[in-house]
Amino acid sequence: MKKCDYCGKKITYFEQYCSDECQSKANKFYETEEKYTKLFSVLCTVCVLGVGIGIFMFAFLKILGTFIVVSASFILAILLFFLPFPTENMISKFKIEKSVKYVRIISYIVFGFGIAFLIFSFIF
Repeated sequence: MKKCDYCGKKITYFEQYCSDECQSKANKFYETEEKYTKLFSVLCTVCVLGVGIGIFMFAFLKILGTFIVVSASFILAILLFFLPFPTENMISKFKIEKSVKYVRIISYIVFGFGIAFLIFSFIF
């Protein structure tokens, strides 16, 4: 059986979505993704590089390195929460609704990493 491209419910082979609601939600998702993809890509790249650079700088300048890592991870977590754009492979495997939930879970993990690094920097 074929599955709805948004929610993953089983549908006939002649349909793409199970309802008009799923179709409108999917269209809204794709429009938002198209609108913010460049901004999302640039900010994600900057934040990931910021985390790497901050971890490197932590060895030399503890306070500055901690600030860079924590701020970059918090910005990345907020970005992933409000603009949850999964990859095409995730969408094809899990469908849109479940993929967005997984990206939001990843944002919680990134936020937890920032808090854990902040606690780690106070201990050492």
